[in-house]
Amino acid sequence: MLRRVIIGTAVLIVCSAAISAQPQPPARPLSPAGATQAQVLGHWEKGERATFAVGQQRYVGGKWLEITYGRPALRGRDVFGSGASYGKALIDLPLGGYGPPPVWRAGANVTTRLKTEATLVFGDKKVAPGEYSLFIDVKSPRDWTLIVSSWGAQTRFDPNDKTALWGAYGYTPDKDVARVAMKVDTLPFSVEQLTWSFIDMTMESGRVAIEWGKTMASAPFKAQP
Repeated sequence: MLRRVIIGTAVLIVCSAAISAQPQPPARPLSPAGATQAQVLGHWEKGERATFAVGQQRYVGGKWLEITYGRPALRGRDVFGSGASYGKALIDLPLGGYGPPPVWRAGANVTTRLKTEATLVFGDKKVAPGEYSLFIDVKSPRDWTLIVSSWGAQTRFDPNDKTALWGAYGYTPDKDVARVAMKVDTLPFSVEQLTWSFIDMTMESGRVAIEWGKTMASAPFKAQP
């Protein structure tokens, strides 16, 4: 009997070691990084040789726009809420001596960033080529404001760095470059991962939009060289 117990234990140890030695799938972040891009101010032209692009032309002189952000997933949550609690769940908890931010980071992890090679006009404000942080002031189901800010972004939270932000912690409006009202729509479907995109694009204009759950909010802009 003792021999059988010893053999059985040895088999279990060998099996456990074999299982632990098998390669494990890499851990995935809860909010993967995402990006969306568009080009403006260019034009299509035919060259001496056809290209593999649709229409067999090439796009010339375009200026790139890009938004990089973290993509949290709903996972069954009601992230917006209703009534007096509307939008409160979007504001992060206190961190490192900072209280809850006054605005939403509109993403996850590193501050949402806008990079533009063109001058963008939001309302009556011009945003020169460069890199900016994006925030949203969510006041009610129909009152959202897009904020384009010159605050820099921290790659890791550092409460001693007063020149850049992690998410929206430490945000102040003195670095706002543009604030513009957003059009808020209810979608006929639910978007699982928070998604920024460029919509209704032309060569000189478009809308920057954010979708999450059944909500889409967007703000128009014009592009200038």
